[in-house]
Amino acid sequence: MEKSNLEITRKIMLKLLPVQVILAMVGAVNGLVSSYFASNYIGIDAMSAVGLYGPASMFLGAVSTVLVGGSAIICGKYLGQNDRVRLQNLFSLVLMLNFIIAARFTALLALLAVTDMTWMFTRDKALRPIFNRYLLGQTIGIIPMFLGNQLPMFLTAENMGKRTMLASLTYIIVNLVLNYLFIQVLGLREFGLALASSMGMWVFCIMEIMHFLSPKANLRIKTGKIDMPETREIISIGFSGAVSSLLQTVRGLIVNKLLEVHVGSMGLSAFAAANNLMGIFWAIPAGMYAVSRLQISVALGEEDRQTLADIMRVMFRSYIPIMCIVDVVIILLAGPLASIFFRDSSIPAYEMMKSGLQILPLCMPFSIICMHFGCYGQLGIPGLYDELLSALDGVICVAGFSYLLIGWLGINGVYIANVLNGIVTTIYIVVFAWIKLKHVPHTMEELMIMPADFGVGEDDRIDITVDTMEEVVTLSQQIQHFCHEKGIDDKRSYLAALATEEMAGNIVEHGFTKDNKDHAIYVRVLHKGDNVILRIRDDCIPFNPEDRKDIFENGDITRNIGVRMIYKILKDINYQYLFGMNVLSIKI
Repeated sequence: MEKSNLEITRKIMLKLLPVQVILAMVGAVNGLVSSYFASNYIGIDAMSAVGLYGPASMFLGAVSTVLVGGSAIICGKYLGQNDRVRLQNLFSLVLMLNFIIAARFTALLALLAVTDMTWMFTRDKALRPIFNRYLLGQTIGIIPMFLGNQLPMFLTAENMGKRTMLASLTYIIVNLVLNYLFIQVLGLREFGLALASSMGMWVFCIMEIMHFLSPKANLRIKTGKIDMPETREIISIGFSGAVSSLLQTVRGLIVNKLLEVHVGSMGLSAFAAANNLMGIFWAIPAGMYAVSRLQISVALGEEDRQTLADIMRVMFRSYIPIMCIVDVVIILLAGPLASIFFRDSSIPAYEMMKSGLQILPLCMPFSIICMHFGCYGQLGIPGLYDELLSALDGVICVAGFSYLLIGWLGINGVYIANVLNGIVTTIYIVVFAWIKLKHVPHTMEELMIMPADFGVGEDDRIDITVDTMEEVVTLSQQIQHFCHEKGIDDKRSYLAALATEEMAGNIVEHGFTKDNKDHAIYVRVLHKGDNVILRIRDDCIPFNPEDRKDIFENGDITRNIGVRMIYKILKDINYQYLFGMNVLSIKI
């Protein structure tokens, strides 16, 4: 039983992963392209400007994460509850908030660049004018960056993830073309370097937003009255998830200062180049986190205890091995990758970057664990769980270990500090659960410190996988037996069995035959309180059984009597197409 739910959870998570990874690569490609053109066509000082902008980029990303993280969890809850009215209000609200906040940051950073008030980033008077020009170009892309980060979640909810992928690929092409045009042809140097990525981000954002202006969209961009009270909840939920990013901004400033003092501008350039190249590969953990965050929030909305634990199991059993394979590839190709930015292998920056590419990948599997448990920690694990984890991961470990090691190991001390950070945060997750439970955690649910009263336990649910019409017949017997064991009266036991048999039979008859692919139906029966809850999921083409019921009612009255009867008898039936699957929920 558990295996079938784990398999479907893994299938969904791996199916959604490519789109989210490509989306996460948008910002990484920006950094990679900027680093390449800066180091090869402008100069080391331009590369230093890219590195100095890093903390500001982290801060803007952290603020965006507050809105994206908070709205993602609430969005998932509404999807789990199939509450489309509140989902529409959430969509309109977060777009408005993103635009207002981004516009204010645009004005602030543009003012700093124009008035040369960027001393907080660098005291180097020769470097600051270069950084000011770069910063000014970046401000043009802040609004589409905020909106572009927010829209993919709602496109996923609309089952339009392919649009995000297309927009991401278009952005990469536009960014490359504009960098060549602005730097090589027009000679705009640092300003052109930043302007290219900003204009590319506008193209990305417009391509995403066009869906919500089309008649096919369920969610629409509305300018009418928007309920504001949800703003506080979005920020409250999102802030805990963004604390780590905010702390990483502080960490970035500290590490940049340590490098400036102990290694010099060459170290800043090498560190920025290594981070920007690694950003391409960091898109994999970021995509994994984005998928899991939405999955976790949907499981919360459904009060699905089993799926919450299975998300973590998929993370350990599938995500971590994938990341380890990628890490080995990066380490083996460290030299050739470093030569992309520093063609002369005799300069110190080349060796510094090569070392970074050999050490930094080791922290990525640990980071995946930290991100997943940090996301789950936002759900309300008592005892400052998420706050302490964010503080350790955000600044204490990396900045602390960097301070201790940089004088001894140089720039390698900073790289090693990132690996030690991953080890410490993973140990913290286990130790916190150990202290809370007063024994070593033995199961995933214990490691997650999952509240005993959340959802239903194994004894109050059954999971059944159906592949054939013959299995549909035995399905009703299993459900009726389960209901009797739980003390459900004969009438409701019969209705639960009948409803499941009719709906599953309808899927086998009409869904399995639409293509040549292999399909399966995943049935979950829950006993919660005095209710029996049926959840029927299948991976066939999208189709609402209520539409089929309406079609048959207007045609041959002898066809599909069972489905029509179920809709007449049972009132609490909800359908939605979610993550590439038909999901039917019935409460009896």
